[in-house]
Amino acid sequence: MNLLSEQPLEGLLDEEAQLRLRVAALAVLRYEGVAEPLELTIVLTDDDSIRELNRRFRGIDRPTDVLAFTNETRGPFAAGGGEAPRYLGDIVIALPTAQRQAEAADASLLDEISLLVVHGTLHLLGYDHAEPAEKAAMWARQEAIARLLGLELPLPE
Repeated sequence: MNLLSEQPLEGLLDEEAQLRLRVAALAVLRYEGVAEPLELTIVLTDDDSIRELNRRFRGIDRPTDVLAFTNETRGPFAAGGGEAPRYLGDIVIALPTAQRQAEAADASLLDEISLLVVHGTLHLLGYDHAEPAEKAAMWARQEAIARLLGLELPLPE
């Protein structure tokens, strides 16, 4: 059974949109001073698939907008091996949830997905928002990076 209705970015986004998502991830790495070559995977999926991942890996039986899986297991989407750059992990984004959030914020879907890539990449680098101090640190970085990228949407509280 295929848990995710995987579609390569090429099938969902034009070249410019794909480049913007890559730039969003790269902006986080640069902002955080990461200089080593890294790889990560961005997967766009549906609400049912992300709900299943959320249930399986976090014990939360509901859809969410983004999940990040660090490289402990090379992530569910990594093929890698050999002399490849260090694999940072997987970012999984629920496209329908992102669309609803973009509409609620009166923002573009691409800006919303870009913000979710920023958020997911910060998670892959070890940031979290479970505790107030952690959240403040992560949100400050997320806001600064979103500003650098020129994302035009309200950031989550």
